[in-house]
Parts: sequence; C-alpha cells; structure tokens
Amino acid sequence: MRKSVETEKKSRWELWKYYARRYSIQLSVFGVLLVLFAIFILVRPKVFLAYDIYFAFMSSIPFTAISALALTLVVIAGEIDLSFPSVMGFGGWVFTNLFLITGNVGFALAGCLVAGSLIGACNGLLVTKVRIPSLIATIGTMYLWRGIMMILCGGRGTPLVAAKETVLYYGLVGRLPWYRIPMQAVWTIVIAVVLWFLLNRHKFGLRVYHVGDSTTSSRMMGINVDRIKIITFMQMGFFASFAGVLASLEVSYLWPTLGSGYLIKVVAAVFVGGTSISGGEGTLLGTFIGVIIIGCLEAGIIAMGMTGFWTQAVYGAVIVISLSFYSFIRRGG
Repeated sequence: MRKSVETEKKSRWELWKYYARRYSIQLSVFGVLLVLFAIFILVRPKVFLAYDIYFAFMSSIPFTAISALALTLVVIAGEIDLSFPSVMGFGGWVFTNLFLITGNVGFALAGCLVAGSLIGACNGLLVTKVRIPSLIATIGTMYLWRGIMMILCGGRGTPLVAAKETVLYYGLVGRLPWYRIPMQAVWTIVIAVVLWFLLNRHKFGLRVYHVGDSTTSSRMMGINVDRIKIITFMQMGFFASFAGVLASLEVSYLWPTLGSGYLIKVVAAVFVGGTSISGGEGTLLGTFIGVIIIGCLEAGIIAMGMTGFWTQAVYGAVIVISLSFYSFIRRGG
C-alpha cells in the first residue's frame, strides 16, 4: 500500500516537472508581471489598489493587444510585419471616409477590414512571391501607406462625433453596465480566444508552427508554405485595421498620426511574451501577458514619481533582461 502511494506521488511530481518545463517561458513571463505589480503596489498602493487605474488599462491596452496577438502568428511563421502601425492609420482613414460618405457605420467597418486584409495580402505576396525579406518589405509598405494616408487627408484629422449615435459604436467601444468595462477589452478577449483556437486546436496553427520551424521540411510534408504566410499577413492587416477603428472611435476623432506610437510597444510585447524571433515557437498567452507588462510600465513609472523619460529606458531593460532569461531557459531545455 505504501509503495503504491509513493509511486503515485512520484508520478505526480514527474507530471508537475513536465508541465513546468513545457510552460517555463509562460511561467517566467507571468512571474515578471507579478513582480512588476508587486513593486507598483508597494510603492503606490492607493493607485494600484484602486479600480480607476485598471479601467484606464482596459481602455487603452486593447489597441496594443489586438495588434500584438495578430503579430504573434506572423512571427511564429518565421516572418515580421512592421507595417501594422500604418495599416492602423490607413484602416481608420478608410473607415472614417466611408462612414462620412455613406452614413452607414457597418459598411464603413466592413470596407476598412477588407482594405486591411488586402494590404496584408500585398505584404504576403511581396515576401513569398517577390522574395523580399519581410523586415525590408514591411518597412517599405509602412512608409508607403502612411504617406498615402497623409496625402489623402492632407495631414488633417477628421472628427467622428456622428458615429457616437450609432449602435455599432456602443458595440465596439461602449461601456458595459458592470464596472463600466470598455467593450474594446471584451473584443480583445474574444480575439485572443479565436486566435488561440486557430493556433492550438486547428490544423492551420500546426502548419504555422511547422512553417516557422522549417520551411524546407514543411514543403516536404506537403504544406503550402506561401499560402500559410500570406494568410498570417492578411490576418495581421485585418486586425491592425480593426484596432485602428477602435482607437479612432474611442476618442471620436481620426488623427493622421494614428498608429505611430504602437510599433515599439507591440513588437516588445510579442518578444517579452516569449515568442522566438527565429520563428516556430511562441504562445498567445505569453503575448497577452507581455502586452499587460508593456502597457502598465509607463503608468507605473509615472505613478512612482519618476519622469516619463525613464519609460524607454525601462522598456529596453525589461526587453533585454526578459529575452536573455528566455534564451537561458531555452538552452537549458
């Protein structure tokens, strides 16, 4: 009897060790998050134990989170997309102008999402068919779409106050009656669940991992590598344009610089979340936690009485330390 109990305890311990090794990166990211919030709460308990700061996080972080979740798939596939900030701005411009012309907010949203998907398809074709490295291709398209938007809008913003009277406005950026939870936070959770299902419970996700790990072996297995990469770029454009619409509706105004400040935050969140820059490895859960880490840093730094100039330095320190630690864990595994 005692031997069977000891055997059961040993098997449980081995199971715990297996899951600890398998999810070591995610556990590490979560540990970083806990340490950060512990520091913030100890230094400024009145700020970080109140609901207001978390309401602010739920209002602003989703714009970064949606783009970061979509970018995770692109990076896992072994590519990178740096054009998404411009796609956010261009998507917001398409939405605004279609709404002002037609007065139909649903049609405007559909047109915006189609435009974002087409831009993503263009990026994918440049990478897969023209054979331009994704880093170079998307830097070029980043400037291209930002320049086109600036030319079309003349560098002037456009108010979106009229959209506040529509049902879709409340469905996208309204507030739920419970604790005034912003709808963009709800949409972020929905998108995270959908992408998680595609990445972890659908054959498409398995193929994304295979393509990022080795394009040669993927082709030998019969996987259409080019199509997988084009789809990942298309969903990046789709969700980037959607994030641009949410960001515009939240302030009821289209700024010509929309999306400009998201590049570093989104890319940092993806890599802080444990996604490998070489592809083939990464999780949406890690990215989601990474988004929260990056999103709360600036507020935490200011709340602690430090100047905003410290933000970039802390961003850099967190990124370098996190990636170094993850590299050590991967080598150890």
